[in-house]
Amino acid sequence: MTTSTQRSAGGPAGVPDGAGVPRTLAEDLRSRTDAELAALLRARPDLTTPVPVDLTQLATRATTRASVARVLERLDRFTLQVVDAAVVLPEGFSYARLRELIGDDVPQLPGAVRALRERALLWGPDDGLHVVRTVRDLAGATPAGLGPALAVALAGTGPARLQDVLAGLGLPPTADAVGAIAALADLFGDHKALAALLEGAPPAAVEVLDKLVWGPPTGIVRGADRPVRADEANTPVEWLLARALLVPAGPQTVVLPREVGLTLRGGRVHRDLEPEPPALGIVERDAQIVDAAAAGAGFTAVRRIEDLLELWSLGGPAVLRAGGLGVRDLKRVAAQLDVTEAEAALWLELAYAAGLVAGDGEADERWLPTPAYDTWRGRPVAERWSVLAGVWLETTRVPGLVGTRDDKDRPVNAFGPGVDRTTAPEVRHALLGRLAGLPAGTAAPAADLLADLAWHRPVRTARLRSELVDRTLVEAELIGVTGRGALASAGRALLTGELARAADLLTPLLPTPLDHVLLQADLTAVAPGPLVLELAQELHLAADIESTGGATVYRFSESSVRRALDSGRTAADLHRLFTTHSRTPVPQPLTYLVDDVARRHGRLRVGAASAYLRCDDEAVLNELLADRRAHGLRMRRLAPTVLAAEGAPDAVLSTLRSLGYAPMAESSTGDVVVTRPDALRTPPRSLPPRVTGEPPAPGATLIDAAVTAIRAGDRAATSRQRGTGDDEAPGELPRTSAAETLLALQAAQADRRAVWIGYVTREGRATQRIIVPLGLEGGYVTAQEHTAGELHTYPLHRITGVAPVEVAEPADS
Repeated sequence: MTTSTQRSAGGPAGVPDGAGVPRTLAEDLRSRTDAELAALLRARPDLTTPVPVDLTQLATRATTRASVARVLERLDRFTLQVVDAAVVLPEGFSYARLRELIGDDVPQLPGAVRALRERALLWGPDDGLHVVRTVRDLAGATPAGLGPALAVALAGTGPARLQDVLAGLGLPPTADAVGAIAALADLFGDHKALAALLEGAPPAAVEVLDKLVWGPPTGIVRGADRPVRADEANTPVEWLLARALLVPAGPQTVVLPREVGLTLRGGRVHRDLEPEPPALGIVERDAQIVDAAAAGAGFTAVRRIEDLLELWSLGGPAVLRAGGLGVRDLKRVAAQLDVTEAEAALWLELAYAAGLVAGDGEADERWLPTPAYDTWRGRPVAERWSVLAGVWLETTRVPGLVGTRDDKDRPVNAFGPGVDRTTAPEVRHALLGRLAGLPAGTAAPAADLLADLAWHRPVRTARLRSELVDRTLVEAELIGVTGRGALASAGRALLTGELARAADLLTPLLPTPLDHVLLQADLTAVAPGPLVLELAQELHLAADIESTGGATVYRFSESSVRRALDSGRTAADLHRLFTTHSRTPVPQPLTYLVDDVARRHGRLRVGAASAYLRCDDEAVLNELLADRRAHGLRMRRLAPTVLAAEGAPDAVLSTLRSLGYAPMAESSTGDVVVTRPDALRTPPRSLPPRVTGEPPAPGATLIDAAVTAIRAGDRAATSRQRGTGDDEAPGELPRTSAAETLLALQAAQADRRAVWIGYVTREGRATQRIIVPLGLEGGYVTAQEHTAGELHTYPLHRITGVAPVEVAEPADS
């Protein structure tokens, strides 16, 4: 069989024509092309961290338990079924034997074998395949529910019992236990002979075997290890034990040998093969309606986060001692936004992951908007949405976990450390990617998407719950990535990383911002749609949001008007705002409210002594001194118009406002302290760290460089093994002139070709090295040094000569 024929079934790995059969994984990797090595590094990115120095180190790293477990987690169900079948076979099995265990009528088998070879889990030619030993270890003692091979199961059996088994099977006795096990293994290895033996089993014994055939292969039997002869067997289990169709695995445990299990299974490892993912039950919807629904949800998502952070701009909730947001604060946010607590957690976590909110770092730390929020708020709505949706797609934080309890039965709080799940981005990409593979406007049930995900990532999905899939779909709908269960056009662009295009697709579907509201006599203002940024900010300052939905209702109150006055607005400013931006006449109650609060606002001044109160109207101060509700401030008169109070100015201000007064703060110089609505911001903050259990996927440039470095290091290692290592010349190295040296190095740099150089160290010692020149500048050559696989810089005047490296190159891609 030629090499090309051997490799046709299983794919890229194998041996080049005329080369010897690889004896180890390192030799198999050495026979691969650069393209095949690059495919291995792409499929297993952890192998590039750090880049191996040669192919031997690459093979060693590829067989570590952590790396193999990681790559097995990324295999689909059918490929894992092929792994089970390969593990069942002994080392050096043939592709034809593997096909017998899987089935001759499974066209997906070559692709699965090719995937295993590409990932270096399977190596060797088609007539001598090997499974990496670590894969066998991870498969355990009972792969696919099959027990150990007969020879392994009988390893601890005594010689006398082995001779009894031989006699019971009609085989001649042997001289020792090793010979007896070999004779039994030969018999059980003959499929026809074993099938004939099983056909002669009593019906009751067959029933016993049927209970173990599909696993688990062990059963409990009293006195399993007692001696049993075929002519003395009285029960079905004894009949099986006397003929090694069941083997004792302990005083009360028996095991079904692998050969027997395979024969009873009809020569197949799996009862039900799953070569294809389960079909999705699709629901067709109008693509335009899907995009419109998603755009509405996307606009609402942006507005929810803006409303939230505008509220917190005036003072956010406290940071818990252990980090995170308190349960009461979460309930308060849900009430303020008029949403459920689960939805409130989504907007909180999304703002946190996008870096729009963080702790201010003060002694009494509070959650406040960051300076990045002001930048985000100034961008068009579609761009703001693309930022939020892009962050949601990649973040490891799972808002749906807020309100649940962790493994130690502690509550999981918003902004807390227990919300991260490393698999969340992969689940989102997998689910949305499956929807992206359907025609535009097509939805699929959540149960079908979960089954599809379970087929593509069965190992990982085993650790997930369906709630994570459900939460992902609900969050995608709320954020506007999907609409009515189908992936929107903007969501498709988002999935491919085209954030600008996603914003462009969303823009024409968004409502046009309005510059007017409808003022009503009950001290409310109705915004019939989204408002322009300036008007929205002024209303957030002068009124409180009462309800949201198709229209937003703002309510004016004494405290909200006072808030606007505290921020520097005057009564005239507020009257001008209402007159300019209301499509209805300004109600008289609203005018009276503004004038009344403004009349009393600032008459009382609070500054820092501990705190003092100043008022030109002595009657107001007399009223305060007589008010029992203010006794906690322990005020005393210093002058007819000045009172002193025990407490910080902020506390005094808060107490007086709760009593119905409208005090103002003043500085130590007597100036009024104006609180701007955007004054409460954290210092500049970076994005929260992304918890990840996987190394980042290497780019094409890194992979090409890694392959070059690995090849270079392997050539150097091979040269040393052949007696031509560093400091050892492959012969007398010719001396070259400075011009010849420069030309030779330039040519080697252009071809990325290794060369031998003679080099004199600073100590004056003459050495020889293999390098790949990468740059020539300023009288120095920067090169990849093969022995260590590292970059070094060599002065040209210390290089005494250059010669080509004559080492056999592997087959090129």
